Amino acid sequence: MSRTRRTALPRRRARHAALAGAALLTAALTACSGGSGGGADGGGKAADAKNKAPMAVSVNLTDGQVKSGEPVKVTIADGKLAQVKVTDGKGGELAGQIAADGKSWTSGRNAAPNADYKVEAQNTDSQSAGTQFKTSAADKVNKVSINVPKGSTVGVAMPVSLVFDNPVKNKAEVEKQLKVTTSNNTEGSWGWVKDYSGNDRVDWRPKDYWKPGTDVKVEMNLNGVDSGAGGGLFARDYTTEFKIGKDHRMEVSLDTKKMSITEDGQVVKTVPVSAGTPGGEKASWSGKMVLMAKEGTIFMDSQTVGLGDSYAKMVDYSMRLTWSGMYVHAAPWNDDKFGKTNASSGCVGMSNANAKAVYDQAQPGDPLEVVGSGSKGKADVGNGYGEWNLSWDQWKAKSALTGATQAG
Repeated sequence: MSRTRRTALPRRRARHAALAGAALLTAALTACSGGSGGGADGGGKAADAKNKAPMAVSVNLTDGQVKSGEPVKVTIADGKLAQVKVTDGKGGELAGQIAADGKSWTSGRNAAPNADYKVEAQNTDSQSAGTQFKTSAADKVNKVSINVPKGSTVGVAMPVSLVFDNPVKNKAEVEKQLKVTTSNNTEGSWGWVKDYSGNDRVDWRPKDYWKPGTDVKVEMNLNGVDSGAGGGLFARDYTTEFKIGKDHRMEVSLDTKKMSITEDGQVVKTVPVSAGTPGGEKASWSGKMVLMAKEGTIFMDSQTVGLGDSYAKMVDYSMRLTWSGMYVHAAPWNDDKFGKTNASSGCVGMSNANAKAVYDQAQPGDPLEVVGSGSKGKADVGNGYGEWNLSWDQWKAKSALTGATQAG
């Protein structure tokens, strides 16, 4: 049975203006003495610094702005740079590196759109200069929706899933900015798929199911990164942290009409069910799925999923498996069919009492596998979290970075 609507994904917009060139900045200058003592070395160094021409630096500007989505470059007119510090309006530092010849400094990351920055530089003669600049606004901004909320606990099959508001053409460049760190060096890989919404999506899946108790941190250092043609710039970084809970799994047999529930590999409950009616659109999906969310009591309307006027009712203990509307839920109207006949409109139904017991113990991220005959096949990877139906090599091949895996 299917839900009225899936959770709406946020739609967001904006992109950077094309600016180019460079302009010399007049900087506030100070000369620093080598010390306050009266020795020959200290006095000579101070005198040398005062006799030097004022330090001057330039930044890659046009019309008083740095082009967002490109690195910041600080160049010294004379002498050599000793250190450069560039910070944004919130105090965050834009890290970079001084060139081997000491004549310039280039940021390791791109400048964010519509941001204020402060430059503090010092040369090898202990002179200092500082200035400020603003970056250009973006014509379009790309944003990210993250599936796992910060501080949550999820099941052993939950992938990290990022859905983008706008198309991502520069997939490799975006993927380079994504990092997963775990408490036990879990091996995994990013893979690009098309989300059920039609939007670009990238997921990080472990090689095998997570180990219970694993702590996971995801860093998305996307501020200033260009999505590519038509996609826009990212205007912020993202991060989330979560924990892997108990090893709780479900398996539904279309042949026996029963659900088997295991914890840590041991069967703890067997529940009679009625799954989708075989032989058409009302059949259930099969294969490995992930419990996406526990949605509780929701209104389900068959017309929203192309099944005519088959049903329209409030349904209790609803747990989503696909974006297209396959759920596990209570189905008391099918009470005489549990354990005997698959006669639902695609969902896995059970009695109220059993549905409540299953719901209370389930976690978002728990794996659920449907086996046996009479299904309509496996759902597309982007229709829920279908990556577990792919082999490890097949999943790695979906990475934009030549299929390289990441361990954190």
